[in-house]
Amino acid sequence: MSFDINRARRETPGCANVVHFNNAGAGLMPAPVLDAVQSHLTLEAEQGGYEAYAMALPKYQSAYVSLARLLNCDSFEIALVENATRAWDMAFYGLPIEKGDKILTAHATYASNYLAMLHVAEKTGAEIVLIPDDEQGQISLEQLKNQIDESVKLIALTHIPTNCGLINPAKEVGEIANQAGIPYLLDACQAVGQIPIDVRDIGCDFLSGTGRKYLRGPRGTGFLYVRKAALDLLDPPFIDLHAATWTGPNKYELQPDSKRFENWEGFVAGKIGLGVAAAYALDWGIENTWPRIHALGSQLRDELKSVSGITLHDKGELKGGIVTFSHERVVASEIMKWLSSLSINVTTSTREYALIDATTRDLPEIVRASVHYYNTEEEIGRFGLAIKSVVG
Repeated sequence: MSFDINRARRETPGCANVVHFNNAGAGLMPAPVLDAVQSHLTLEAEQGGYEAYAMALPKYQSAYVSLARLLNCDSFEIALVENATRAWDMAFYGLPIEKGDKILTAHATYASNYLAMLHVAEKTGAEIVLIPDDEQGQISLEQLKNQIDESVKLIALTHIPTNCGLINPAKEVGEIANQAGIPYLLDACQAVGQIPIDVRDIGCDFLSGTGRKYLRGPRGTGFLYVRKAALDLLDPPFIDLHAATWTGPNKYELQPDSKRFENWEGFVAGKIGLGVAAAYALDWGIENTWPRIHALGSQLRDELKSVSGITLHDKGELKGGIVTFSHERVVASEIMKWLSSLSINVTTSTREYALIDATTRDLPEIVRASVHYYNTEEEIGRFGLAIKSVVG
């Protein structure tokens, strides 16, 4: 079946204004998502915030259903939160990590996640164990197996890191974790909406994600998946009158599902938009959009290989729509500034975003260009010409 690129761009208003190669930062919202958010904000202005929520409750609740379909889980296993970092933290800080415990993670772990690990390790005396990369640059499954012992209390993996095109073997890591009976936390912040995600197949106990990136939802939205059987492995790091019910002067009861990881106040319009974004992704079918993203990413790398002085920094056996590179003379920030003047959006990634991986590979500040299915081959050609003009 041919891909309907005309529909994709027609339903993405931003395509008329920019060449948007910053989808790993924040994807362009499609019209149905924009309409959903704006409509609810208008309803709040006209009817009041509480009243608008009550009127829109079916739309709000549909977000759980759509996200569950997208991840292949039950809707009660989904919590709606402010962002992916909050989702990840709710799972991580909810685990009973103690002195002598080990947390296994990969070199390309995202900064916010690693900082949380350092925070807990400093407070408890737990140990962070870095699993080396294999020859392709992804987490070494053999090295992971070799580190498994009774002191390991968590395997935490970033599925698609921030600073390269790598897609880590999440399912294979899940098989190792499940066989050993070790909780498995997957950061799918840049995976959901880009590649097919099936939490049952992957075997993760917890998964964090965001609305704003490849899912094309609004900023200020995120979600946490907690497998039903793993729910009681976590003690929520904080609760409120939404996460729990105050049943007596000295008693409370947690929500019986993943809503125990939510809080009462939130961005209602954004969460409605998040649900619409998930439904929109389902309508296109990730099985249809992912091959296009993969192909565009490959084309972009080929385009950059033809530019003198450019070094690509992507690694991994399987690569996605994130493409990272640097130039021998022109620094990344100058390249980004030049591209911006031509209405081409990219971003830069510095060492602090993935310090272990960047230090190990001695990476400079790099340009990160990330494509989505609504981008075109012609835009990649325009991008190539722009790069040649700034470095030539």
